[in-house]
Formats: sequence, C-alpha cells, structure tokens
Amino acid sequence: MFTGLIEETGKLLSIENIAGGKRLRISISNFFDDLKVDDSVSVNGVCLTVTRIESNSFLCDAVGETLNKTTLSDIQQNDELNLERAVRLSDRLGGHLVQGHINGIGIITNIVKLGGNYSFEVEIPAQLTKYVVDEGSIAIDGISLTVAKIIDKKIALSIIPHTWSKTNLNKRKIGGRVNIETDILAKYVEKILQGSKTEDNRFTDSWFKNLGY
Repeated sequence: MFTGLIEETGKLLSIENIAGGKRLRISISNFFDDLKVDDSVSVNGVCLTVTRIESNSFLCDAVGETLNKTTLSDIQQNDELNLERAVRLSDRLGGHLVQGHINGIGIITNIVKLGGNYSFEVEIPAQLTKYVVDEGSIAIDGISLTVAKIIDKKIALSIIPHTWSKTNLNKRKIGGRVNIETDILAKYVEKILQGSKTEDNRFTDSWFKNLGY
C-alpha cells in the first residue's frame, strides 16, 4: 500500500528481457538506504517487488500481465520513473490510499502553464469514469492528485510547482500515456451496493422504505 506521495525519481538504467517479462534496473539515492529484497516499490504507480539491491540501484521484474496493463511496456532506458516505498502503519497519510494496482491507461490531452501551476487534462477509459468525482482523489503514474473537474471522459488536474519539480510530470508531453488508479473506496462502495449474486435486487425502493427511508 502507498500514499501517492512520490519520494524521488529514479533513472531506468537497463531493461533485460526475461521469460514472461522484463527485468528493470532503476537508480536510487541514499534516501532509499533501507530498501531490502522483497520490499514493495511503486514504479510509476505500479507495485513491484525488489529482487536485488546493487550499488545505488535496485532490480525488479515486470511480468507479461503487468506490461500489458500498464505503461511499463513503454518505458525506455534513461527514462525517469516515479518511486515510492510502501507505507508503514506509523506514517502520516499525506496523500490517499494507493494500492499500486493499475486500473487503466490514460492519455494526456492538454498541458497548460497557469502562473506557477500546471493544468493537466487526461482522457481516461470510459469504464473508469464512474469511480471519479470532482475534488476526489486519483493516482496518475503513482502521484496522488485531486480531480479539479470532469468533462465526459476527461479529467482536469492542477499540478502545484512542488509536484511538478519532484516527479516526472515535467517530462510529460501531450499524447503521452499514464497509469491510472482510481480511488479504492469507490470500488469497495460499488461492490457493497451490488451485493452478492443472490442479492442482486436487494437495494430496491421497497427495501429502503422498509428501513424507514
């Protein structure tokens, strides 16, 4: 589990083809000096497991399913990647709960500089729009952001100078693909309201009236 607050960006030092996927070697600073094998790291919003620690870098594997569902299939050597270590129970939750499980891929449709801030517009898959609300949370390439506005399948996001400088958003271009993870709470609420297969029609008008609503 993560918070969507990017700790640093790391450079993709190498990509190696392996059976069923790719092995990534990513640079890290001394800030990540407590990183261990088997730890989880969010890489552009994708939860990956550390398989080896080397001098100022770590290795992780992205399997075929991960590559198919995320933009890790697009990355190239020397790209900057957003990195976040898994949250500890004692940490402050400065962003929102992020699982590192990507729900879909979005397309950047507009980037506008507004004073010190930047306005991003991202087109998200139609099936994800029901999980997004104005002023709600969403993770873009692992970054916890607030939705400023929803226009059909597009969401508008305001990027503050700190986020712009500390993440790889400053390298993004119109037409670029980004990993999308919607708010986990919305998905749980949907599941509860749907009920089980034997309770498909449970939440009807009469059901609510019987409860006094």
